[in-house]
Amino acid sequence: MSKPRTQFVCQSCGAVSSKWMGKCSDCAEWNTLAEEQVMEEGAHKRASIVASSKPVAVTDSNQPPPTRMSTGMSECDRVLGGGIVPGSLTLVGGDPGIGKSTLMLQLAKYLAANTGPVLYVSGEESFGQARLRADRLSATHDRLFIYTETSVTNIAKEIQKGDYAFVVVDSIQSVYSSNLSGVPGSISQVRECANEFLRLAKGRNVPIALVGHVTKDGNIAGPRLLEHLVDTVLYFEGEGRQALRILRGVKNRFGSTNEIGVFEMRDTGLHPVPNPSALFLNERPEGVSGSVVIPSVEGTRPLLVEVQALVGDSHAGSPRRTVTGMNPNRINLILAVLEKRVGLHFSDRDVFVNVAGGVKLDEPATDLAVALALVSSFRDVPVPEKLVAFGEVGLAGEVRAVDMAQQRVAEAAKFGFNRCILPRGCANNITASGVILLPTSELEASLEMAMEA
Repeated sequence: MSKPRTQFVCQSCGAVSSKWMGKCSDCAEWNTLAEEQVMEEGAHKRASIVASSKPVAVTDSNQPPPTRMSTGMSECDRVLGGGIVPGSLTLVGGDPGIGKSTLMLQLAKYLAANTGPVLYVSGEESFGQARLRADRLSATHDRLFIYTETSVTNIAKEIQKGDYAFVVVDSIQSVYSSNLSGVPGSISQVRECANEFLRLAKGRNVPIALVGHVTKDGNIAGPRLLEHLVDTVLYFEGEGRQALRILRGVKNRFGSTNEIGVFEMRDTGLHPVPNPSALFLNERPEGVSGSVVIPSVEGTRPLLVEVQALVGDSHAGSPRRTVTGMNPNRINLILAVLEKRVGLHFSDRDVFVNVAGGVKLDEPATDLAVALALVSSFRDVPVPEKLVAFGEVGLAGEVRAVDMAQQRVAEAAKFGFNRCILPRGCANNITASGVILLPTSELEASLEMAMEA
């Protein structure tokens, strides 16, 4: 009998090498290559995803689109595009302790009570431990079944044997296939098990949700193929010490991407927040410099978020730049524009920027509000309390137009803001009762406009 061939696979990026190396040549990570046995061609064969059938016209009225299943949480339905699609494969990732298992157990209980039997595969907890959490969340039901198993073969047999309306696998890194020699959580094991669940979801027309761990960089652990394979990728975000949680859709084949759902973590589980703008502005200080409200947009939802800036004298050789909730490179760009085009010198000042509430903002429309907050703190002059601002700042000091201006202004009007500094290119055809529009095309003019408002 010939000796089994082995190869070394990087557990960070999936690169394959014929010999062990301390540093991966593809991703430059150290000590990530693990030895795995090579499966011989034809060693195991897999059936196609669905049974063979002839092509069907996309306009065929005899093949109606599937009906979505509501999750019982309006915020979760929003992120999914209206509900769970039968036969879909969803990947949910997030930091440890953020609430992934809590969310999945609450969804499983609702679907068990309103749709049909639900199978919750627990690969990291015993039945007793999972039952304790279900009791605490009041998530028990006669049609909700907890299955403590890590073998993908046994899980597949159970799914095929039962008529389940929804399946949760917690987590994909704990499941293994006996056809491979790698340990659970390795690149090859995650890839093989995810493919098996894909075949089950499409072949049995049952939606399956996979809970995934994240790496220290915040990405879902395992090969990048895992995110390409599934239909929907959801990230659960938030600070573990705060009650606010955000469910963000980064991929969705059945709806729009970059949608967010806002939840509050309580003793009884996750509760949707129907009006997140009020939550974000609940503890905003009055009459303090460096505080500006941004009408941001996440997916199709406008949100009012407070950005705070603190500029002070530096007592170190190199001034500090600390940013929370935004891209630090974007803040450095705005500081450079303020120095070059406005004449304000931050090179000898410590700069701190924070987005209140634990929200992460990454759209260019936040540039103008951040610049106002920085100048307000620099001059120690508060921005008017009922003023909002949005717009992209260019390197020449110009203020550029952004999308969804009408929705941003309307959200500000709903919460009593009466002045809005916005790009001149966005000021046309905006109707907002009670809001005075202050269009601008230059950053320096916008700063003076805000201080005089």
